[in-house]
Amino acid sequence: MFFIDSCPYCRAASNCIEQLCEENSGYKSLVIERIDEKVHPDIAEKYDYYYVPAFYVDGEKLHEGAATLEKIRGVFDAALD
Repeated sequence: MFFIDSCPYCRAASNCIEQLCEENSGYKSLVIERIDEKVHPDIAEKYDYYYVPAFYVDGEKLHEGAATLEKIRGVFDAALD
């Protein structure tokens, strides 16, 4: 997950992640690497996205921009497959 600390959409996505993990214990097994693009621009520039938060699973971008519970659930489900 690429994010920016000051981004309200990223904070909302983090809240969604917490909620989904509370609702489905299977999601707790997922390892979410959180990369602040301001702290690690060297890593962020290697990926093709414009908006944060941006979610990748096995190098494939599955979502970028404002997220909802359903969109993040889709990312999580793809990661579990």
